[in-house]
Amino acid sequence: MNTIAVIEDDKYIGSLLEECLTAEGYHVIRAWSGTEALLLLEKQPPSLILLDLMLPGLSGEELLPRIRNTPVIILSARAGLDEKVDMLLGGAVDYITKPFEMKELLARITVQLRRQKDDITSENAVSESSSFVNNSSDSAVSTGLVITFGQLSFDTETRELLSPNGSVHLTRTETAILKKLMQNPERPVSKSALLEDISPDTPDCTESSLKIHVSNLRKKMKQAGIRETVESVWGIGFRFCQGK
Repeated sequence: MNTIAVIEDDKYIGSLLEECLTAEGYHVIRAWSGTEALLLLEKQPPSLILLDLMLPGLSGEELLPRIRNTPVIILSARAGLDEKVDMLLGGAVDYITKPFEMKELLARITVQLRRQKDDITSENAVSESSSFVNNSSDSAVSTGLVITFGQLSFDTETRELLSPNGSVHLTRTETAILKKLMQNPERPVSKSALLEDISPDTPDCTESSLKIHVSNLRKKMKQAGIRETVESVWGIGFRFCQGK
């Protein structure tokens, strides 16, 4: 049975969500503040989180970066485009504006849980088949869920970039982009091929926003002191390569 965490300070909305989700066969756990949610998520890791932004104590915006390896759907009365973009780029898998239709929310939950299941199946297959076995200097090497190239090690499960200078956490979209590029090191990957490959995991990523995601990824790699970089290839797309 999938467990869904409802982090919502409005008692009416929270109770309505719990009632409907329970009727659909989900196990529901609840928190009324961001601080309470942190403790709850440590004790009972859920399959998916429904997160309100305007919470007492620790806000939803502050809580989101602390959530790892669990899909988060934002439920908020804030309808502004900037809020939606910030939350999606910050790691949320979906954003639904209040008031919402329960039927639509249930459908979006089903989609995210299905993707999560597919991800686990895909990662297990990669781990068993050892997709990258060429140990030459210009090839990425995968050990389980960790891909290495030069100084960089990338844990695709925790979404952590590991380097001699420390680690940096990536968003779900940044993870999908880097994973695809590291599978083809030093080789240009077209924008269309990149978008098509990562679309099941990152429906929010479009051709217009792809450059923003890549730019943010580069900044994080630089922040970690990583020599390797994502290079733009004019007229084609991007490639993962050794830094100069």
